[in-house]
Amino acid sequence: MSRERDAPAPGTPAPEMPRPFATARVGAGATVTVEARPAEREALAVRMNVAAIHSLVCRFDLRRVEADIIEAHGLLQASVRQSCVVTLEPFDADLVESFCVRFVPEGQQSEELNLECDDEVPYAGGVLDLGEAASEQLALALDPFPRAPGAELRA
Repeated sequence: MSRERDAPAPGTPAPEMPRPFATARVGAGATVTVEARPAEREALAVRMNVAAIHSLVCRFDLRRVEADIIEAHGLLQASVRQSCVVTLEPFDADLVESFCVRFVPEGQQSEELNLECDDEVPYAGGVLDLGEAASEQLALALDPFPRAPGAELRA
């Protein structure tokens, strides 16, 4: 893989947690676990606008469904520190989310709704970025209006 292909497009920030995985390695199926390192968790916390990400582990069970289409059933587990929208105090939350995504060649995304999978993720050059896919699943799992346990609005 060349460095030029790995570089993000101009104006696009580099991914915080790159985990390239060649589509050729999927074969009949593959299981891959992605775990964020401390510096990656810090950078992702900035991107996700949360106080901290204590842990982030994402398992992908990959299977080829068509020649260039790979389906991933996965499980995201994370521990984050967010600020409560009611009290503004920080609190810790554990996230556990199952998901399904389809990796499709760039430019071949479908307009049709797929009832099996939540989303399509484009890839290029025969390489999936499982780290970015895990980051996107974390973003989807975060509560956009986090409330600390017991926090209530008072009239």
